[in-house]
Amino acid sequence: MPEGPGSALPAAALQPPPLKVLLPSPIGDLGLSLRGSVVTGLKVAPGRSEKSRYTPFAKLPGSDFLDEVFGRLSEYLAGARPSPDLDYDLADAGLDHFARRVLKEAARIPYGRTRTYRKIATAAGRPEAYRLVLAILMANPIPLLIPCHRVTTHKSGIGSWVAGKERKRWLLAMEKEAAKGAASEEDPEEA
Repeated sequence: MPEGPGSALPAAALQPPPLKVLLPSPIGDLGLSLRGSVVTGLKVAPGRSEKSRYTPFAKLPGSDFLDEVFGRLSEYLAGARPSPDLDYDLADAGLDHFARRVLKEAARIPYGRTRTYRKIATAAGRPEAYRLVLAILMANPIPLLIPCHRVTTHKSGIGSWVAGKERKRWLLAMEKEAAKGAASEEDPEEA
């Protein structure tokens, strides 16, 4: 094949396919896609047909790295750590500039706290685009790592989430309780 302008393959085409691992969790299986030590996708409770694309964690050969990933996600979901703190890359997600800004703003929401879709839209530079914010968050390629479950409606409802409202409620309650417990451990006088 001749080389020249337009003949180069995109960088993603030159990389090996991601490792796809199915991890158990209290909110359903987690389908994790990894390129090396970087998370490129996370699916909460993948459907039956999607599950077949992942290798169950228990069936993989031992790996210190995968043990660490599983441990961090497990600790986060147990309320023992405020974030899984895993490296991720959104390059494969094909996100536009605004979507990246929305996800960046969602990632800034403190553990145990929430922000509204409207506040995220405003912080991302487009206050009128709060409905678009919802659509972007519903397509978040790495929920939990970018905690889009912390974004709620301006009313009393919690809003939608990529893996359903019940899982969102569970995550918000778990984080709120864990954050409250952490605050009381730091300063018993403030509890």
